[in-house]
Amino acid sequence: MIRILGRASSINVRKVLWACTEFNIEFEREDWGSGFRPTGEPEFLAMNPNAMVPVIQDGDFVLWESNTIIRYLATRYGDPALYPGQARARARVDQWIDWQATDLNGSWSYAFMSLVRQSPNHQDAQALAAGCANWARHMSILDQQLAATGAYVAGDQFSLADIPIGLSVNRWFETPFEHPHLPAVRDYYERLSSRVGFVEFGRNGMP
Repeated sequence: MIRILGRASSINVRKVLWACTEFNIEFEREDWGSGFRPTGEPEFLAMNPNAMVPVIQDGDFVLWESNTIIRYLATRYGDPALYPGQARARARVDQWIDWQATDLNGSWSYAFMSLVRQSPNHQDAQALAAGCANWARHMSILDQQLAATGAYVAGDQFSLADIPIGLSVNRWFETPFEHPHLPAVRDYYERLSSRVGFVEFGRNGMP
């Protein structure tokens, strides 16, 4: 039984929940973070000094950082087809996981804080327009990749990379602004909906 610390609304916690569903891992989740138990409590800081969710506890093993967690779960409990051991195949999966965590995440920051979180510090119209354009540029990169593979982000089969990327695509469609037409991204979003873990944790429970 894996213990997961973090609120279910967090995109990074949802990565872990979806991964557990893919790998049939039993888990119990505890609400920590914004609106729940504060991550600044000593109990939490002892597990993650960054005071960020998620954290998992697998027996006496404690781990933080969401992409590291899903890699660990895939390696320990998962199907090798989803996170292959062969160096080049694994590198292709890791490439897109890391791209999501750095380039893509960075591109949506201002637009998400402005349009979804309604942050008063993110209401500059020029900065918002630039942020939306930057996000769209990165999503166009994803659209080109998906058009090339015809299926999933790292190839023709679902892989571990599709968990963080799929959650990012959900965030793209759920943020209210005029989206450019990206047909491969839209098809991908619908293709992921055949997976129980995505419907439950990646698409807000909506088929």
